Amino acid sequence: MGAPGFPVADGHEPVRPSGLLDVLGMASVVLDAEGRIVLWSPQAEELFGYPAREALGQYAARIMVHEQHLDLVIKLFADVMVTGQSWAGAFPIRRKDGTTRLVEFRNMRLLDDRGDVYALGLCADRSTVRRLERDVALSTRMIAQSPIGLAVLDLDLRYVSVNPALERLNGIPADKLIGRSMREVLPHLDVDAIEAAALEVLRTGRPLVDRLTVGRTPADPVREHAWTISLYRLEDAVGTVLGVAAMVVDVTEQHRAGVEAEAARRRLAVIADATTRIGTTLELERTARELAEVAVPELADVAAVDLLDAVVAGRRSILGPTEPAVMRALAVRADDAPEALRAADPPGQVARYGPDRLVTECVRTGRPVMLARVEEADLPRIARSAEAAEQLARAGVHSYLAVPLIARGEVLGALDLKRTRNALPFTEDDLLLARELASRAAVQIDNARWYQNARDTALTLQRSLLPSHPPVTGGLEVASRYQPAGATSEVGGDWFDVIPLEGGKTALVVGDVMGSGITAAATMGRLRTATNTLASLDLDPARLLEHLDRITEDLDHSIATCVYAVHDPELRQCRIANAGHLPPVRLREGHPPELLELPTGAPLGVGGVAFSTTTVDLGPGDRLVFYTDGLVETRQHPLDERLDALLSLLDGPDRPLQEVCDLLLRTLHQPDNSDDVALLIARVQQP
Repeated sequence: MGAPGFPVADGHEPVRPSGLLDVLGMASVVLDAEGRIVLWSPQAEELFGYPAREALGQYAARIMVHEQHLDLVIKLFADVMVTGQSWAGAFPIRRKDGTTRLVEFRNMRLLDDRGDVYALGLCADRSTVRRLERDVALSTRMIAQSPIGLAVLDLDLRYVSVNPALERLNGIPADKLIGRSMREVLPHLDVDAIEAAALEVLRTGRPLVDRLTVGRTPADPVREHAWTISLYRLEDAVGTVLGVAAMVVDVTEQHRAGVEAEAARRRLAVIADATTRIGTTLELERTARELAEVAVPELADVAAVDLLDAVVAGRRSILGPTEPAVMRALAVRADDAPEALRAADPPGQVARYGPDRLVTECVRTGRPVMLARVEEADLPRIARSAEAAEQLARAGVHSYLAVPLIARGEVLGALDLKRTRNALPFTEDDLLLARELASRAAVQIDNARWYQNARDTALTLQRSLLPSHPPVTGGLEVASRYQPAGATSEVGGDWFDVIPLEGGKTALVVGDVMGSGITAAATMGRLRTATNTLASLDLDPARLLEHLDRITEDLDHSIATCVYAVHDPELRQCRIANAGHLPPVRLREGHPPELLELPTGAPLGVGGVAFSTTTVDLGPGDRLVFYTDGLVETRQHPLDERLDALLSLLDGPDRPLQEVCDLLLRTLHQPDNSDDVALLIARVQQP
């Protein structure tokens, strides 16, 4: 049995009564066959103003009806009692206080178990009935005609009612929705999130307004749409929770516009980031690496930058329709995709891609190639080999994009992009962003390529001009090094030389032509040739520098510094002249390393300045260290501090000269130094 006052629904929990009748204030009045009141409900007391003790036993017409309506009421009463025909209508009643009120009536005949006849009157205030009718009519019309999808879900979140707009939005008629859950009819929405939100609204009563959800419905199963969903808890007049009302608004166009705006903002942010991050140096590999780092993970999970090998070598490359692409890998970057990383060409490696490969098509045509959804049959056209294709399959590559790197009308190579963890396929927006990145980066890569080619040419020239001397000559053990500047700097004009002279003497030269590049290297070669020629005349060092000074003046206003020394093993002396160069270091057994005190002199090419020769003793085991300023000068430290560091490194046990050269370069010359270094060390041998 149900609890008192609560009927039992379907054998389950007691159900609270509806509050609609309470809102109407429906009154009940029962009359006997003579028209006397035999039953009088509390609502009748409120409606007519008579308490039950005054109404019971009275003729209803006398206390309920105005005199002018008395005949009509008696006739209607007789019709109901005699014919049994129910009557419904509205007419004014008279209240106890003398006021008149229009009341809606429903009258019908009743029979009891003894066959006695009674009249039942159900009545309610007409204004209250009309108000509810208007509310219902308004709600019905608004729901039926509203462009907003509306639905009512019960406590189990099953559809109770839907309006035509929601039928259109879902593409499902009402009879297929009623009684079913959202999970059953709309599986391609984020049902878990929506149902969790609805249960929270049922529990708390707090509405959820404009919750965005994206998905597909039978109305348009191909394209994704966006909707805002608002949820409200429904309660009756006495607070019984009836379910959830849902309002659904299609905001697909606004959502797509917002997505496009966000995509545009993201593209601008990535491009701005790329502008500052790509091309920070003129190093080719680093520039390619910077491009790959910008692309991952913002645009792809795996990015590779490959150039045509001919382009790297400074030649133009035009591929025919049946020619393979010979590509040199410059950079590869992967975001937690080890299998895909192993499938990529390691930086520095040269690989041949057949004419059927997608990257070959990209660099041959100069147009992007995009596979939004990669099938298994596509992988051999992406990978360089069958093994690499299997690795890409294991990595879960599902979308591919290759964009040509084009600078100054020439196809340099390709930016190769793959997605593994990012579940979304590449789109036209992604293609637009990739092309913008490739366009900007290609110019930087091209600049780095030409700079590197020019630098390699100058370095080759520089090395070809430097001497190859024996380790022992004229009583001296000699070691030397040339260290070019950092990869992003041009080759300079530093040089050294060891020149055998007559009488067992040896000339030692270290110099530095101001400037960089091929011009500086060429000037250095001419000065070295002149020095060798003048040295053969056995001139005093100061006199030799004077000749070099005049020669340098004629070399397109070039400037150079130089130290020229002549070692005489018989006199155990070394005569040295300096033209604006840093002083050599002398090391003697039992003495700390010392910078030789030489007149500095003016650089070669200044002209009109005399040079002087200084003679220093140099016995067996003594060493002289000649160097150019790239070894000790930096922008961050005072020169005196760096010279002290040089002396400190040399102040130690006697080492092989080759080890000393390596120690000085490793410790003092930084990899990013913008100046090259020439280093020459000589040790006097025992006679």
